[in-house]
Amino acid sequence: MATLIAPMNHSPKEDADVLWKAVKGWGTDESAIIAIMGQRNAVQRQQIRQAYQDIYQEDLIKRLESELSGNFEKAMYRWILDPADRYAVLANVAIKSINKDYHVIVEIASVLQPQELLAVRHAYHNRYKNSLEEDVAAHTSGYHRQLLVGLVSSFRYDGVEINPILAKHEADILHEAVKNKKGNIEEVIRILITRSKTQLKATFNRYRDDHGFSISKKLLNEASDDFLKAVHVAIRCIDDHKKYYEKVLRGALKRIGTDEDGLTRVVITRAEKDLKDIKELYYKRNSVHLEDTVAKEISGDYKKFLLTLLGKGH
Repeated sequence: MATLIAPMNHSPKEDADVLWKAVKGWGTDESAIIAIMGQRNAVQRQQIRQAYQDIYQEDLIKRLESELSGNFEKAMYRWILDPADRYAVLANVAIKSINKDYHVIVEIASVLQPQELLAVRHAYHNRYKNSLEEDVAAHTSGYHRQLLVGLVSSFRYDGVEINPILAKHEADILHEAVKNKKGNIEEVIRILITRSKTQLKATFNRYRDDHGFSISKKLLNEASDDFLKAVHVAIRCIDDHKKYYEKVLRGALKRIGTDEDGLTRVVITRAEKDLKDIKELYYKRNSVHLEDTVAKEISGDYKKFLLTLLGKGH
């Protein structure tokens, strides 16, 4: 379930007027901006952008970029974007990052539905004048490249049918591959980039039934390379993306120095989808509400905005 509860009777023109008053003159009324943009869904935000452009003849996003700063500005910018365009930006930032945050690429490609991923690829091409596959390939190599390019260019079957015999066979292939990090790596890549999510979940369940533990538990150790780390993220995202996102939030908030990028990414991409469920998982795992941890770890308008998206007070 989503944490965002958008009003049904909003007026794009009235919202645009409030935003204009919030940014005109010397001071900026950040609270007014949060009150409007933090409580409007994706369609409503695009309507507000269009109304603002029509009335005031300027781009709302560019205006807010000039008025806001820091993590608050970054979070607001990504929130306002159309979801497909937002994922395109997140993917490009991950590709160009000096930290090589390719796990974000795997996350996007593994969590989104086929039509959503296709929309992201179109948005990426329109924004950056390169294909997502092209840029991923240019920054990776070897099996890691094969996996990532395969994931972002995949258009999976989205049905519910399962082949149990195939699940058993491919669970054995995966077992041989992760056992002492040997086996047919290209077969692992083929399985992960071509099978439907339903079929893959059946394969992962069969692996768990046959071996007594999940495949992801045996993938990582101190010697794990980028390829195995990417396989681990793909499996976790496909198997149970809500648990994966809970772990991302836990890692972002418990490290020395908050990972604001990870925190922002999860909150803004899941607020309209299943952030309420992720919050519940966080509480079960950590015995503290996510909002309370966020409130302790960050501050200012950035905190007010994220707490709004988290449904604080709903």
